[in-house]
Amino acid sequence: MSILEQFRLDGKTAIVTGGNRGIGRAIAEGLADVGANVVVANRDGEAGDEAAAEIADDYDAETLAVETNVTEEAAVEAMVEATVERFGGVDVLINNAGIVHHNPVEEKSVEEWEHTIDVNLTGAYRCAKHVGEVMRENEDGGVIVNVSSMSAFIANYPQHQVDYQASKGGLEAFKNQLASEWAEDGVRVNNVNPGYVFTDNIVHDGDVVETWRDEMLVEEFAEPDDIAPLVVYLASDASGYVTGESVVIDGGYTVR
Repeated sequence: MSILEQFRLDGKTAIVTGGNRGIGRAIAEGLADVGANVVVANRDGEAGDEAAAEIADDYDAETLAVETNVTEEAAVEAMVEATVERFGGVDVLINNAGIVHHNPVEEKSVEEWEHTIDVNLTGAYRCAKHVGEVMRENEDGGVIVNVSSMSAFIANYPQHQVDYQASKGGLEAFKNQLASEWAEDGVRVNNVNPGYVFTDNIVHDGDVVETWRDEMLVEEFAEPDDIAPLVVYLASDASGYVTGESVVIDGGYTVR
């Protein structure tokens, strides 16, 4: 098999949470581009339907939109059931759904803290738990990629987001343990840790943005399309010897 052929995902089925926009949309498109069947899991049914239809048309791919709230276990179970019913199984899970609250810890409510942890960390657990039941029965196992953040390893400034940092730090420990427990079942688990990517979640205050830019080695901020190729690599056989790892893609921000 050639190098390029190892990146193909023909016949494989991938679920992408938060797959209708931003980084998730770019990842869904990237997976479709290399031949995967793509399930666009999202909280907005209409937007998900539109994204799935557009990806199908643009990449001649088989897609499915499933309205899913990762904070509800029944919804996650239904997502997996719909995927298996349509495609016969699940080979790849991209835990991308995430939120952030920008406010100081002394002003942050317990409800905000719990919401962030529930979506970013517990949501990934719920999806891995139920998708993993299917993957562990696969002859070839499966792949889980969590979209974490460089924030798992550093203190961000000047913004305030202690709940977000905690959730992403938790994803690192989660990844390590899950990779260890499911290795014998052929399930690989890795994290992608982006830096500042211009999406709806990012702070757009000019002074804040310039502070970030001063710390970067690459002058331009990432776009969602800059993250997708790394996820495709980790989802494919090209990374078959990679598990339990976190790959930071931040334009050199954390170097300084």
